[in-house]
Amino acid sequence: MTQSQQNNQAQSEDTQVHYIAVIAGDGIGKEVTPVAQQVLEYAIQGVAKFEFTPFDLGAERYLRDGAILPDDELEALKSYDAILLGAIGDPRIQAGILERGLLLKLRFAFDQYVNLRPSKLYKGVTSPLSKPGDIDFVVVREGTEGLYCGAGGSVRKGTPAEVATEVSINTAYGVERVVRYAFDLAMKRRKHITLVHKKNVLVNAGDMWQRIVARVGEEYPEVTHDYCHIDAATIYMVTEPSRFDVILTDNLFGDILTDEAGAVVGGVGYSASGCINASGEFPSMFEPIHGSAPDIAGRGIANPTAAVLSAAMMLRHLGYDEIAQRIEAAVEADIEQLGSTPRSTEQVGRDIIARLA
Repeated sequence: MTQSQQNNQAQSEDTQVHYIAVIAGDGIGKEVTPVAQQVLEYAIQGVAKFEFTPFDLGAERYLRDGAILPDDELEALKSYDAILLGAIGDPRIQAGILERGLLLKLRFAFDQYVNLRPSKLYKGVTSPLSKPGDIDFVVVREGTEGLYCGAGGSVRKGTPAEVATEVSINTAYGVERVVRYAFDLAMKRRKHITLVHKKNVLVNAGDMWQRIVARVGEEYPEVTHDYCHIDAATIYMVTEPSRFDVILTDNLFGDILTDEAGAVVGGVGYSASGCINASGEFPSMFEPIHGSAPDIAGRGIANPTAAVLSAAMMLRHLGYDEIAQRIEAAVEADIEQLGSTPRSTEQVGRDIIARLA
């Protein structure tokens, strides 16, 4: 029996238990999520326990009975400490149905107003950039406002005179709370924030974002901040990504920029994310940013690293910083030594766990 097993056996009955809802979802989500759970359970042993509850949500459920996220299951999810998500998406279903009916519904219902996406170029991973430099930044994306609110509509649909609108909703309340989150995060990192927007064209929303950043920034004299148009930011992302520490941006720009960020660090297989309700009123959700990858689903070759890193983000959110750091260090060492070695999904998980032993 290992020391960790002995410690676990000696735990009293009042060991902290965390209840985690698991939505493995579609495609490779069903393969990488169990690996993330295994790493979590191994890393937390002797300190706390996880009780995982699977939820049958995603493409198969929708195709089977037409349900996406029934109200009773949404209500049930509220009682969990966090949600672990695999991936959502299926080519048999029209784009947008699952995304709006499940992912966005969860984000809005649980007020997950911070979308947090770290990007780091690990040793052993080749960036498509010829001179990537030291890439280690995090994007703080507002998650409940902007163009993703669903405000808008269409008239005379299907006719030559059709009019379609999408309305971007930005509130001072919504902007300020995500700005404060970004400043708090910057204090734990290299203490620099870059606001990314398009204030020369989106003059109303952009100006409000800029003013709130300036005002809140006065309360954080140690944190420097600057501004970058979104189009310039996409250029800097491939020419000088090391300039970024904390990128703060709105819903749409953040969605686009984080996919580019995933590419410059060698692929979304290494990119985790969290949809955070920072108030703790509702559960936060953690997921790899990659999709369901139906082309390789069922073959057991999907890279579970991003799912494992998402699980580490969940641990940090629950207050287990040291254990999260251990997982991140194990992942980093695994990537450096074996990242280019062809391995099965389960083998990657076993190799990461071995580094935690």
